Amino acid sequence: MKKNKLSLHIILVLFVTVLYSCNNYLDQVPNDRQTIEEVFQKKRPSEEYLANVYNFVRDESDQWNGNPWTGNVDEINVSWAKWTIYQLNVGNWSPGTSPFYTWQSYYNGIRSATYFMNHIDGNQEILNLNGQELIDQYKAEARFLRAYFYFMILRQYGPVVLIGEQELPPDATATDMQLPRSSYDACVDYISSELDKAAEILPVVPATDREYGRATKGAALALKSRLLLYAASPEFNGNSDFASFVNLDGTPFISQTADREKWKKAADAAKAVIDLNVYQLYEDPSGNPVKSYRGIHLVPWNNECIFVRKSNGLWNWDYNCSLRSAGGWNGISPVQEMVDSYFMKDGKPISQSELYSETGFTNNVYNMYLNREPRFYASILYNGARYKGGAITQDSITVDMTYSGRDGKKNGGEDYSHTGYLVIKNVSQETNRIAGISNSRPYILIRLGEIYLNYAEAMAEYGGNDAEALKYLNLIRKRAGIPQYGSAGLPAVSGAELIQKIRDERRIELAFESHRWFDVRRWKIVKSVMGNLHGMNIDKDGTEFYKRVVADNHLWKEAYYWFPLSQYEMDRGLKLVQNPGW
Repeated sequence: MKKNKLSLHIILVLFVTVLYSCNNYLDQVPNDRQTIEEVFQKKRPSEEYLANVYNFVRDESDQWNGNPWTGNVDEINVSWAKWTIYQLNVGNWSPGTSPFYTWQSYYNGIRSATYFMNHIDGNQEILNLNGQELIDQYKAEARFLRAYFYFMILRQYGPVVLIGEQELPPDATATDMQLPRSSYDACVDYISSELDKAAEILPVVPATDREYGRATKGAALALKSRLLLYAASPEFNGNSDFASFVNLDGTPFISQTADREKWKKAADAAKAVIDLNVYQLYEDPSGNPVKSYRGIHLVPWNNECIFVRKSNGLWNWDYNCSLRSAGGWNGISPVQEMVDSYFMKDGKPISQSELYSETGFTNNVYNMYLNREPRFYASILYNGARYKGGAITQDSITVDMTYSGRDGKKNGGEDYSHTGYLVIKNVSQETNRIAGISNSRPYILIRLGEIYLNYAEAMAEYGGNDAEALKYLNLIRKRAGIPQYGSAGLPAVSGAELIQKIRDERRIELAFESHRWFDVRRWKIVKSVMGNLHGMNIDKDGTEFYKRVVADNHLWKEAYYWFPLSQYEMDRGLKLVQNPGW
């Protein structure tokens, strides 16, 4: 893909206050019909309306106040107790005070997308200038966005209320506005079919540079891949743990019969993306695997990107991850469990590699951090590493997060790592808060690396062609710069071992990209990875620093599989059933 030079501006047009003056997702359509009718007869106002629908795609770069998917699992500790993620991790939430509540916002997006689809036909100015083809494309974009919003509700809250194409009339009664949640499988079938419809019309690639960031055929098919992978997984595919989770008519929300063919559907969906032959794993021209892995997120509009959000807060991610001495806030801290998950350079886990040692130092670097795979050095900032921080730090510095160190707890106020590590994945060293410099780049929501792993997992789970699954697993490892299974002293793997290897790879390759929480949940292993999480001993200096201690505790209850519907929605929606445990 070519680098985009013009942003898709998200413009809030004058009628937006009319559109969102009502608070509930089933409220009536806008009252000022004449104004809206006029809007949908003009090209630019209609495009501005669609741009505003895109604005409901959430910016996931804020993983402390806006989104919990990295800080609520065994990936990171967020240093500041004032942020919302802390309330989640200590269990301070309920249907009355649920943090990270997105249900209403996404339904507003669904309503806006539906309204656009139902009113853009007949736009005379677009017909005169571009014909019906552009209207059809715009409707397909809105259809994709609506499906995306439904998926986002589904992954956070479970079964959703499917509204379809209807618009409630202005005189709708309270009875008319009562709708039940659909079963999980019904939601999946609906979203999947909507994505298929959108994919039939959406362009394979954007027509011009200006279009980058908009929905494409690849984005629709890739979202379908993720949707069907989740649906095939143990949490949703014959899960007896949810046997008592039923609708008011007694219909189970989660299928009680496992269907192996769901894995085949998931594999086919991922392969459809691959077979477009549009996307490629990003590799740096130098061939350096560390630069290749970092470049996925730092080189804008590279060919691995499938769906991105142009407008985002990655500058704030940079600030929060960066060292205090380099103009950052020093607080997005990988836990030891995440650090330990990275392979050694021989491609083996630390528990199996002769290269791994937790004793002694080499050139003042603790041996735990030597001989690790390239993705480790592209993702984790550790004590003793060399770091170049941008405009304010012209020369590289040696990282010191021990208690009395330059970036340690003693002089840090609230701004210190609670684990002795910082995230550097998707962190631009060009960004510097003190100098007022930030690096602008898209936030990647879906990329080809995920699709390869989706395909490998679905093929391995379905069985019968482990070689195909292994092929795509090895493509990820090849780009990562580590030995592939079946070569360099690593045996080929199959069956249950292959499935576990894919899960291990997924944890590393997609780290800090809002995947881990949904993966451990759908695999039904949440309980085993939550609880006490560890780090280095940040209250000590010298060699005492390099001892594992409990750094965080993420409270876990069975109710936390899904977020609760708010008490406000439950009071108004008489046909709604609350999620289990709430």
